[in-house]
Amino acid sequence: MLNADETATKPASAYPRADWPAEMQKEFEDNAFNGCVGSILVSETDRVRVWHLSIPPGRRCNFHRHVLNYFWTVHNAGKGRNYCEDGSIVDVAYGKGETNHLDFGKGEYMIHAVENIGKTELLFTTVEFLDSPNEPLPVPDAMRLKASA
Repeated sequence: MLNADETATKPASAYPRADWPAEMQKEFEDNAFNGCVGSILVSETDRVRVWHLSIPPGRRCNFHRHVLNYFWTVHNAGKGRNYCEDGSIVDVAYGKGETNHLDFGKGEYMIHAVENIGKTELLFTTVEFLDSPNEPLPVPDAMRLKASA
């Protein structure tokens, strides 16, 4: 269900992402199992992964797959466009401090990417819970924050 600040469009084709540009379709396919749900993994324990996501105006984060229960908080107001696996495109107005919790049952997931369609940088913190019903996806070492010497 969408709130008053959200709009969605549905593709007419049987192939849900047929209306997307070819390069975006390829990026979706290439990242269908990408577990990097942020720009950088800033903390990880045996219970949680904490990510920061920064999306400058006019840019889009990579497609990624959510399999773990998680929540996100946006640190500043802005506008985003979500590209979803089912081909829907959802525009969202984010309010500073807005937080959303999402849960996934065994075998459930969500693949999406967020484009910044506003004038301010979108800054999110995402916290994933490792005790979720699904196994965590691997994260390359290059995505982990390196401690300063």
